[in-house]
Amino acid sequence: MKVFLKSALVSALLAVSSANYASDQTVVTALSSGVSQQHFNKKIAPQQDFYQHVNGHWLDNEEIPADMPNWGAFTILRENSTQQLHDIVEELAKSKAAVGSNEHKVGSLYASYMDTDTLNRKGLEPLAPELNKIAGIKNQKDFTLVLAEFAKQHVTTPFDFGVIPDLKKSDQHALFFGQSGLGLPDRDYYLKDDEKLKKAREAYEQHIVKVLTLAGESQADAAKQAASILALETAIAKIQWDNVQNRDYEKMYNIYTLKQLQQLTPAFDWKTYFKATSLDKKAKTFIVTQESYFKDLNTILSSTPLSVWQSYLKFHVINGSSPYLSQAFADANFDMYSKTLRGVMEQRARWKRGVDLTNTVLGESLGQVYVAKYFQPEKKQRMEKLVDNLMLAFEQNLSQLDWMGAETKAQAHHKLKNFRVKIGYPNQWRDYSKLEIKEGDLIGNLRRANDFMYDIQLGKLANPVDREEWHMTPQTVNAYYNPMGNEIVFPAAILQPPFFDMDADDAVNYGAIGAVIGHEISHGFDDQGSRFDADGNMKNWWTEEDEKKFKEKTKALVEQYNSYEALPGYFVNGELTLGENIADNSGLAVAYKAYQLSLDGKPAPVIDGYTGDQRFYMGWTQAWRAKVRPELTLQLLKTDPHSPAPIRGRATLLNQDPFYEAFGVKKGDKMYLEADKRVKIW
Repeated sequence: MKVFLKSALVSALLAVSSANYASDQTVVTALSSGVSQQHFNKKIAPQQDFYQHVNGHWLDNEEIPADMPNWGAFTILRENSTQQLHDIVEELAKSKAAVGSNEHKVGSLYASYMDTDTLNRKGLEPLAPELNKIAGIKNQKDFTLVLAEFAKQHVTTPFDFGVIPDLKKSDQHALFFGQSGLGLPDRDYYLKDDEKLKKAREAYEQHIVKVLTLAGESQADAAKQAASILALETAIAKIQWDNVQNRDYEKMYNIYTLKQLQQLTPAFDWKTYFKATSLDKKAKTFIVTQESYFKDLNTILSSTPLSVWQSYLKFHVINGSSPYLSQAFADANFDMYSKTLRGVMEQRARWKRGVDLTNTVLGESLGQVYVAKYFQPEKKQRMEKLVDNLMLAFEQNLSQLDWMGAETKAQAHHKLKNFRVKIGYPNQWRDYSKLEIKEGDLIGNLRRANDFMYDIQLGKLANPVDREEWHMTPQTVNAYYNPMGNEIVFPAAILQPPFFDMDADDAVNYGAIGAVIGHEISHGFDDQGSRFDADGNMKNWWTEEDEKKFKEKTKALVEQYNSYEALPGYFVNGELTLGENIADNSGLAVAYKAYQLSLDGKPAPVIDGYTGDQRFYMGWTQAWRAKVRPELTLQLLKTDPHSPAPIRGRATLLNQDPFYEAFGVKKGDKMYLEADKRVKIW
């Protein structure tokens, strides 16, 4: 059992002295530069390695905390947010709130997680309902009913489903079915003979043994079951689409009826499954995202003994619930998923994990308090001005493109003018009145929370899309573009240094949060976002000639990023990261244009010896200051559509002409890329 998470498609969402940089301009010191010079390594010239020049001292001296897989601008702010949320949770927990109120629910959920004595005493007992159902599987119908029940509880099974706006009818919701079923992060962990992945696979098999022995199985039986579970998951991995294939939304949009799905996977009783999940009353048609997977899954379903499925389901029920069980199970989960797969040395403090869980379940309830306590209205006003300038800059860049014809430009302008912008927090908060939270019943609370979210998701199928809904809480340090809503969203928590500094001159803010804004706008025009029109519908609005030119440019960006080595012997996947790389490069270029517009023809001030252009690019690079453990880097290279932070902070600059002028980068410098190889799209 896991806490309910949205479908992955929903997320379909940074040795020269300074004096030598400056030119003769008026010095203004009313606002700070916003540049963290204490982190510089001035022994490394900006022309040779700008990322090290700006962040080198920090990189050389900062240690990743033992309980973290990475450390940098994002994670530091997230840790700060966790502390702020902890203060809120503690305050609410101590309040004499009425039973059933949001305040009482927050306090009770947090207390149920922190009550380790009760959790250790109960052991595996809270999972008795799920384990008894698995033990009671006698035939295919029983198996189907258990999978249906586990769908509501977000237990790992060979497939899952979610409700999001229809990709071609964005004002309506649709049901999407997709592949699932693995306990390791990606199919490559099962299929590649690479030494690091092989070791992770071996550790996973031993982890399965550990979990099953903790659940009462003998060592011999646990080892036998672990081998069968690993073999089953390997078979599932072989038929799964890889992450590059999963970026092709056109191929993933396949409308099915229940009858057609039964023909695609006849070994599974879809009629019983739909009835047990109440989907039969909600969706006459739905979307199957990976057709070949569901077709090939038929062989696995028909050839795998029920006893193997029982072992598989038992392990995944316990494995998904382990962080919320006794200490022994929580430790086993940490050893596999944090220590082995992400390189983390020690578990996070329990109060941090408790805050994370409470935030996941009751995020908007905490968000209301967070906004009132930590978000100043002036930030929203200044952000609105930044967004306006970024939108104007993007509009001007569109008009000046030399590779796009008038017909396509008109459609692009129409889409841009229809962008929705959300800043800070939602106008309407989630109603948690139907969610029951009890003290001393952690697994029960999570079970009810999953049921609560399941009902919300199913309820969407009968209603039009709510354009006011947010897919991140205000306390989330991130931002996103939603193609079906054609909207860009900036939660309150990202609007702080080093991304957004109210006390800093505009240059560094445009280089940091401005580039984040530009990044999200550019997602509307990356290789996937450009498939959606102004209303958020997947529709081709390109002429054939312009689409061809666009693909030539994106191909060049793929090749450029394929050459970047993130770990010895491991390179960035330029196809997997294409959308984010387009957004990074275009977003930074548009942010620079917006910064120039903000000056209104006046010269930028020199602050701390740096010109405005120099501070702009420093703002960008210091925002991507980060150290990442190699185990996590490997995992992200396989699964994450973003390039690693150091590459984002360095490589993006190579395609920016004004960067060369700002720092006098010339041929022969390591930061130099031949002009004809610089990729410029938007």
